[in-house]
Amino acid sequence: MNESADIKGIRTTLVIYVVIFGMKLAVYFMSGVLAMLAEALHTLSDIFVSGFLLVAMLYSRKKADELHMFGYGRAQNVAALVAATLFISFTSYKLYEEAIPRLFQAEEVAYENLAWVLGVIIVSMVIAAAPLVQLLRNKERGAAAKAQMLELVNDELGLLAALFGTLGIMWGYPLADPLAAILVATLITVNAIGLFRENLSFLLGRSPGSEFLAKVKSLALSVPGVLGVHDLRAEYIGPNTVHAGMHIEVQRGLPIEKANSIAEEVLQRLHDDADSGYCVIHVDPAPPQQETPMIE
Repeated sequence: MNESADIKGIRTTLVIYVVIFGMKLAVYFMSGVLAMLAEALHTLSDIFVSGFLLVAMLYSRKKADELHMFGYGRAQNVAALVAATLFISFTSYKLYEEAIPRLFQAEEVAYENLAWVLGVIIVSMVIAAAPLVQLLRNKERGAAAKAQMLELVNDELGLLAALFGTLGIMWGYPLADPLAAILVATLITVNAIGLFRENLSFLLGRSPGSEFLAKVKSLALSVPGVLGVHDLRAEYIGPNTVHAGMHIEVQRGLPIEKANSIAEEVLQRLHDDADSGYCVIHVDPAPPQQETPMIE
């Protein structure tokens, strides 16, 4: 994983968010378009969330110690989980609270400077697209970077909704404004729930999947002297970092030094070819039916 690219992408995004937030808030006060307030609140939450994700990414690079023996990689998952909670509890709730009453009083609202609103929306869409493209090009993304990418997608969808809402106002459909704000809130909620579920799975000890486990088993069996593999377990302990454990079976009566050498060879292959961050290997004697002539 290119972690420095993730950090650079989030730093760039954080600066962009501050600029966009200022533009959206100013245009809201100039126009009274609720969709722009929705987008401003959305961006304000992005500023806090992105800052938190950035701190979490830097924190997750700490080396393993006596308190956290497998490192701090899961800090990114914790950050993404908190980010998802903020999306739902702060941004979405506030937008629903503002938008739903507007559905019943849209005719009473006076709108101004709609051309400025359109300009800010279009500029914001272009600006937000730059870090999104950068993150999309990075194929190996950590949890924090994935959370950031998801929020950038939310931004683009929300801005698109605000664009149609503003155009609806200009075309004589004032209800388009609160409807656009509600759509922004709904997009945030749906994506936040998905983000919450994904990172909760990692924190509960998510498996890297059957394909990874099959590869680990195949690599272990490829080492001369390994007659079998059982009780293979693995879980993510950070972005693209796996903690694995297994029992390998060797010839019964094999000298301890030789058995240890086989285990070390298995460990080396796993680190080289399977990118396993931590691996514990137990050596067991093979069942009698698997016995073959002893390795010298």
